[in-house]
Amino acid sequence: MNPFIGAADSALRAAPMRVTLATIGRRVNIWLRFGAPQRIVRQDAYRRVAVFQPGAVCCRVRWAANEYGTVMWQLMVMQAGLPGEGIQRVAGVSPGARILLRAEGERRIKAVLSAIDAIEAAGIPPVRVSTAYWRTVDNRLAARLALPAYTAERHAAHCARSALGA
Repeated sequence: MNPFIGAADSALRAAPMRVTLATIGRRVNIWLRFGAPQRIVRQDAYRRVAVFQPGAVCCRVRWAANEYGTVMWQLMVMQAGLPGEGIQRVAGVSPGARILLRAEGERRIKAVLSAIDAIEAAGIPPVRVSTAYWRTVDNRLAARLALPAYTAERHAAHCARSALGA
């Protein structure tokens, strides 16, 4: 029996993505803006872990404050890694994720939250939005340009492309 065969098989299987969520009074709030976890495991009164299957997309918002006000506000749209895919290390996400969008600061996060609200208002679940759209939003934020709208036509094109297996 070759011991490396099992190791290779397990390396090809992607581990589920585990996202730590927390609420500690008025100091820390880490929550999901959208995402469909397989399950949420409660660790204690303050912490939970959301478990996502490979390929799943979610949006995590991290906020922290001290006695003077907000000290950190971050939003990330992430995708759980697929078998054989490279992933990035992200604090509070195990084993890591593909970062599709990263926004920091009040102005940028409010712009992204407005875009997510508009997507939901159009009747499109944000988890079904094209990953290319989230990357485009990330690039537009970096360039300080207006964020593109995710229209029903764009979503229909994404769904048609996905149905073809592209």
